Amino acid sequence: MTFDRSIKIAPSILSADFADFGREIQAIEAQGADWVHVDVMDGHFVPNLTFGPPAVAAFRKHVKTVMDVHLMISPVDTYIDAYAAAGADVLTAHVEAGPHIHRTMQAIRAAGMKSGVAVNPGTPIEAIEHILDITDVVCIMTVNPGFGGQKYIDMTAKVRKLRALIGDRPVHIEIDGGMDPVTAPLMAAAGADVFVAGSGVFKGGSVNTPEVYGKNIAAIRAAAQAAL
Repeated sequence: MTFDRSIKIAPSILSADFADFGREIQAIEAQGADWVHVDVMDGHFVPNLTFGPPAVAAFRKHVKTVMDVHLMISPVDTYIDAYAAAGADVLTAHVEAGPHIHRTMQAIRAAGMKSGVAVNPGTPIEAIEHILDITDVVCIMTVNPGFGGQKYIDMTAKVRKLRALIGDRPVHIEIDGGMDPVTAPLMAAAGADVFVAGSGVFKGGSVNTPEVYGKNIAAIRAAAQAAL
């Protein structure tokens, strides 16, 4: 996984057909997905329950691009090795999920993955300023985590501030929540390069009509690129 700031679309399989994950992952990759985003929720840190390490290991067999695993769980550290073994390329923990985010980032990298940190809408970006040197991806939440399909919360100022803090460090800025051809350009102009989209990609399509996924991915990408 080499670093570059080109626009990347990361469909969230939380919006896929739960009975057909293998073909859904193959379909979005064939239609232009750059990363595959996997939302892990524990029913404790967020009010929903999704995928444990065995499910993520099953997804891995189908992912040919980058498997981007977003842990909306607390605690995190006790599960890092399990998600590494499941095949995560990027493992993202929330800064709000525990008291020792620096230690968590170190442990994620030590387990052989790219380290990600997620920041909720109500958390100031200064909360992660001192871990940017050991972070590969900063995920800015533009919804409150826990459910797909929520209304976008404008975090333009936060993303702009983060981009300035990053400087020339090789750190991706990922946006998660409400991404579509209207909202993605706002984030791209502020400095983001990875766009997580669930319903924005999967809406209207299926494994039998995957070209809809392709059109949705292309529309978000084109809108984001046009804002640069």
